[in-house]
Amino acid sequence: MRMLISSISRFAVTSTSLTGLRAGTAAWAAVLLGSIAVSARAEVKLPAIFGNHMVLQRDASVPVWGIASPGEEVTVSIAGQTVVAKADAQGKWTVKLAKLSAAGPHTLTVTGKNTVSFSDVLVGEVWLGSGQSNMAMTVNRAKDYEQEQAAAKLPQVRMFTEASGAATSAQSEGKGEWVVCSPETVGRFSATAYFFGREIHRAVKVPVGLINSSVGGTPIESWIAPAAQQASPALREFQAAQQKAARPFDATKAKAKFDEDLAKWKEAAKKAKAAGKPVPKAPRDPVALNQRKGNVGGLFNGKIAPLIPFAIRGALWYQGEANSTPEKAPLYQHQLPLLVSDWRARWGYDFPFAWVQLPNFGGAGRDWPEVREGMLKTLALKDTGMAITIDIGEEKDIHPKNKQEVGRRLAAWALGTVYGQKGATSGPLPAGHQVRGSEVVLSFSHADGGLVAKGGELKGFVIAGADKQWKPAQARIDGDKVVVASPDVKQPLAVRYAWENFPTCNLYNGAGLPASPFRTDAGK
Repeated sequence: MRMLISSISRFAVTSTSLTGLRAGTAAWAAVLLGSIAVSARAEVKLPAIFGNHMVLQRDASVPVWGIASPGEEVTVSIAGQTVVAKADAQGKWTVKLAKLSAAGPHTLTVTGKNTVSFSDVLVGEVWLGSGQSNMAMTVNRAKDYEQEQAAAKLPQVRMFTEASGAATSAQSEGKGEWVVCSPETVGRFSATAYFFGREIHRAVKVPVGLINSSVGGTPIESWIAPAAQQASPALREFQAAQQKAARPFDATKAKAKFDEDLAKWKEAAKKAKAAGKPVPKAPRDPVALNQRKGNVGGLFNGKIAPLIPFAIRGALWYQGEANSTPEKAPLYQHQLPLLVSDWRARWGYDFPFAWVQLPNFGGAGRDWPEVREGMLKTLALKDTGMAITIDIGEEKDIHPKNKQEVGRRLAAWALGTVYGQKGATSGPLPAGHQVRGSEVVLSFSHADGGLVAKGGELKGFVIAGADKQWKPAQARIDGDKVVVASPDVKQPLAVRYAWENFPTCNLYNGAGLPASPFRTDAGK
């Protein structure tokens, strides 16, 4: 286009000196240039989430949206149906397709003054996965990768990885593309989302689309819309503290300092290698770190907002590690339900939502039990679920490799609650307690097949009286209840189970799913 404009301009300037002809040529050039500009503005365009190989949600009124020229008529066609919309004054348009049955491949065609077509479109089940590094962790980092890679010939499973970064305001356009699952591509898929989706695909026997929008090392407050957090009374003090602690970030100065530190590190690393000594830790790029983590709501703005309102069946969340500091952990019971409720409100419907409870991990200076409790409490929201993973973590690795079981447990919840199939959907959850003399009797829901002490006597229980001195307890199973006591606590008031970062515990149900950590007291 630049070459054409340049040629027109040169022609208008160097043509005959006759005034009328010069004026006519200039006028013609202006009209043509104006037509080109209008044509460029008129291009129908859709967000990146729409693309070749995508999966659309079955049995739902699927929104399709984008931009065009103001007032332009846009026609959307797929699977024998056609829907027409008109772009508004800002050029935005939206249509809703009539419900589609699981099938494909189809071609989705969008026509205005130009035509955009997307091929190999399937209709099935679509799930959004989000969170920090354990959701971002790819299949090639999970256990048994070679075997998983060889078995990944699943062309009806596809993944879209949202590649955009944090933003200071809600974005309408993201980045990424849909990728078909194969041995050549599966290594880049989110492991948790993939192993979940594989189970759903095998059991429900329809195509599965997975959307991965996650960033390692990020706190939950980056993933909740700023306005929702500002309106939360429970988070008011936290918000004020965040704003007070926030310092203006000078990217230019930070980059200059980093370049200086990096040069010094390279020299030090060179000397260390020459001397056969350990290489010192490299400095971290503060600009990249700031862009990756975003501020409060930054990742919602940049990585979730562009996906709304793409039709999904439900969402999966794997995060909490970055909120496990003692000052942040107590807030998780307010933040997670806020995230769930706000995302649902912005999508416009209460889609099913499940998360992975933090596993066992030996990190010092962290309060993982209270984050786990925040997750347990959030089950009070309707249509929610939780994969309990207290038995499949790793003491010295914050990124446990057994993502197959994480995905399987999330899928067990979805298959039982969302898809109506038979089977246990959760490990045992606390359902009340009663003090009976020198004993505390604990009740549980989800005792499918009966409560089980895996590997011997029950472990992981402590008990306390009014003095709050926690003593190791003896525990026994009595039907769907557990009776807890200690000779050192004559008048017990409260019990805790698996209330450590890396606990020794073994309460399961008959389906082989572990019980959630919990406490019956209100606080420390």
